[in-house]
Amino acid sequence: MKLKLLIASDDGDYAEHLSKRLSENHSDTVEVSVCSSNSKLKELLRENKYDVALLEVSILRGVDFANIQLPLLLWADDEKADDSFTLEKTPKYRRVSTILAKVLEHYAKVSKCSQSAEIEKARITAVWSPAGGVGKTTVALALAARESSQGKQVIYMNLEPFSSTPVFFETSGKSISAVFEMLEANEGNVSVLIQSILQRDPISNISYFCCPDNFDDLNLLTVENISSLISACSGLTDELIIDMSNICDERAQRILELADRTFLVTDWTSVAQNKLLQFTSLHNLFTQIKDKTQIIANKGAKVVNPPADEVISLPLIQTTDASTVYKTLSANILL
Repeated sequence: MKLKLLIASDDGDYAEHLSKRLSENHSDTVEVSVCSSNSKLKELLRENKYDVALLEVSILRGVDFANIQLPLLLWADDEKADDSFTLEKTPKYRRVSTILAKVLEHYAKVSKCSQSAEIEKARITAVWSPAGGVGKTTVALALAARESSQGKQVIYMNLEPFSSTPVFFETSGKSISAVFEMLEANEGNVSVLIQSILQRDPISNISYFCCPDNFDDLNLLTVENISSLISACSGLTDELIIDMSNICDERAQRILELADRTFLVTDWTSVAQNKLLQFTSLHNLFTQIKDKTQIIANKGAKVVNPPADEVISLPLIQTTDASTVYKTLSANILL
């Protein structure tokens, strides 16, 4: 979704700077128009409709907001309070990415989800194992790094009960719990909210979510919530890589059903290999997903009686630095 954004400010230099930075760095998200006078603002609003407008109080005299779905005040911290307009405020003179995130967060609450069939969907990869500790996260991130290095937009989504995302990425942004809350409330535009809170690692260029605020936030999601979350994310990227818990409940089964491909990970331990054997031989879900499943033998493992003709073997990386592990493995995931 690309928003039509109007910036209306009598500070022409600042408005042009903001417009330029948004157009250069976020052209896939917003289409920006600028005006710097009350008369020009009225003229634009007679002829056009806008999804969002960032408006300075100084040029709002007599302005009709009918053609603006979401009018926001562009507000500097040192400005005196003005009760003439009861609009949400967006901070001025902040990082452009911060301003855009705030705009998207506000817009997500007032807009409706688009169900357009024209939206291209990402390829969805589910990374799962019936055993814990086999290296699902490093495999998922290795795949994400590989796809990103080939110029693709990648979203890595960790759905483990206790996320390991902070080990690999900066997590000071807004929590994914905000998305969970919107899904549970079944109102607002989840895709836009996701755009507002997604973080991007400057080195790998992988997009990701910050951890939930609370353990129960993830556990309260329904199967339908999970489906909506995946659908919303898949419309925003080329590759969606889901790092799953080793639990095989209804939500996990829905993810595996929705995925275009599944990486089924094991290692050399007898526990992991035995659980893999049980899943592939006793659970009818494997029969449904077998044709799109790739077995990953991690940590130098050899799979005894592999349930598929081809197994991707990944080496054991001897290092205590988790990021080095996935970056090294990314060169070994050759599909």
